[in-house]
Amino acid sequence: METMYVNDKAFTVIKLLGHGKGGYSYLVTDGNNNYVLKQIHHEPCSYYQFGNKIQAEINDYNRLKTIGILIPKMIDVDIENERILKEYIEGDTIFDYVKRNELKPTYLKQMKQMCDLLYKANTNIDYFPTNFVVQDEKLYYIDYECNNYMEEWNFENWGIKYWSQTKEFLDYINTKNNK
Repeated sequence: METMYVNDKAFTVIKLLGHGKGGYSYLVTDGNNNYVLKQIHHEPCSYYQFGNKIQAEINDYNRLKTIGILIPKMIDVDIENERILKEYIEGDTIFDYVKRNELKPTYLKQMKQMCDLLYKANTNIDYFPTNFVVQDEKLYYIDYECNNYMEEWNFENWGIKYWSQTKEFLDYINTKNNK
């Protein structure tokens, strides 16, 4: 098993959870508890411009915390190795629920409540359904990415397209399955 370090603390990698435009997220353990370890990457992304990714993660985390968005706690940051250790929110993603056609109205209601807070703070998040996990019927935004509000990228104009079995959602699944 692979071992990764965050500020000289060892964590055993259990599995890769996902790969996004900013990094790879791994489920890791210290032997007692599970965490998410995000390793920042510098792979090109044609549709998104980054500055200092690790500092952006810290800034975005603080911004979302201030707004009152339900997010996993940032436990540690290893600036030198560009790694972030986060609380692990165990549960299915909204993507999983949509794929099974089991999205509950309460999750959309919680998303609307989240949007109310975000929009008042002139903020958008990445509304793609893989970024949301349900634990104990509570909706968590598990990414920290956020940006200044732009109507074209808000939930109602962009995110909602992937929160049910729409053409966009099914096209995304078909594209992923054909890779």
